[in-house]
Amino acid sequence: MTLSEIADGLEVTASQRDRGVAVADDTETPLVDRLAEHADDLPCTPEATATLVDAYTAGRSVGDAAREAGVTPMTGAKALHRCGVEGVCPLATTRRDVVRDWLDGRIARSEAVALAGGDEADFALATYVETHDSPSAIAEAVDAHVAGSAPLGGGDSAGSAGSAGSTGGDDDALGGALGSPDGLR
Repeated sequence: MTLSEIADGLEVTASQRDRGVAVADDTETPLVDRLAEHADDLPCTPEATATLVDAYTAGRSVGDAAREAGVTPMTGAKALHRCGVEGVCPLATTRRDVVRDWLDGRIARSEAVALAGGDEADFALATYVETHDSPSAIAEAVDAHVAGSAPLGGGDSAGSAGSAGSTGGDDDALGGALGSPDGLR
C-alpha cells in the first residue's frame, strides 16, 4: 500500500488560523524601572539593587558587588536574596535548620549560633534569609533582566566585557571557556 492510497479519501474539514508569533518580551525595560515599583520590598534603593545584580551576575563576589553599589556586604546579600539570587546564604542547609529551630523557639540563640558554626554576621544573614521570602515579582524582573542581558542571549550586557575569566573582548562571549581549536591537532 502506498502513501497516496492511504491518503485517498482524506479531506481537511477545518483550517488552521495563522496567529503569528507571540511576543511577550519586555527585556528592553531597564531593571531599575522594574524594581522601582517594589522599592519598599528591597533593603536598598532600586538603583543600588540593579547595580548589585549586574555586578554579581557578571561574576563578582557579593562584597565586590556591594562596594560597586555603595552598600554594605550584608545589605548587598540581603538585596540579592530578595531578588531571588540563590547561594547568598553563608550557611549550609543543615546549619540553616539550626536557625529555624531558634526561630521556632526550640533552642536558645547562643546555642543556635554555636551549633550553626558561623559567626554573628553569618547567623544574622541566615536569619534574614529564613524570615524574608523573595517576592515573585522582583525575582521575575531580575530573571528577565539576566536572561535578556546574558552574553549568549545576544544582548549587550554592561558586565560582559572584562568579566572574571574573560580572555577576549565583547566578541568572545564564552570568555575562552572552550579553548582554542589549535590544541586539538
